[in-house]
Order: sequence, then C-alpha cells, then structure tokens
Amino acid sequence: MATKKYTVTLPEELAEEIRRDVGSGGFSAYVTRAIERQRERDRLGELVARLEEEHGSVTDDELASAEAERREFERHFTEQGAPAGQQHRKAS
Repeated sequence: MATKKYTVTLPEELAEEIRRDVGSGGFSAYVTRAIERQRERDRLGELVARLEEEHGSVTDDELASAEAERREFERHFTEQGAPAGQQHRKAS
C-alpha cells in the first residue's frame, strides 16, 4: 500500500507513551493499526444502525440468548482444546 506523510496533532503524553512502548520506528505502524481498527468499528456501527432501522433494536432477551450461545461455543472449543473462536479445519 502506498503511504503518504500527514501531520496530526496528538496529546503529547499519549504520543510519548506509545513511542516508549513501540519505539520510534513502530509509531506510524501503531497509529495506522489504531486507525484501521477505528474504521472497522465505524463500519460496524453503520451496519448496526442500518439493521436496527430495518429490523428494530435488539432486545435484552435476544442479547442474553446470543451471549448464552457465545458461551456455549467457547465451552465447546475449550473442551476440544482449541482456543475460543478458532474454527476446526479438516486436514487436506
């Protein structure tokens, strides 16, 4: 991906904390990843808004059901020895 230099203003304390953690050479990569994650969150928020407009808000019962299902999947994969969220793959 082509890159271009931009000037942004950040709180000094935050920028220095990140620089200490990642080093001066990793600062741009860190900021890029942070912006990419924010863009993903923005897009997900737009999708949620569109779906809620079309289907209505998610109810507390629906949230509880989805959470119970997530916990069941996590339990299943933990019992299988795979990290939670990792899908099983057939050997080729």
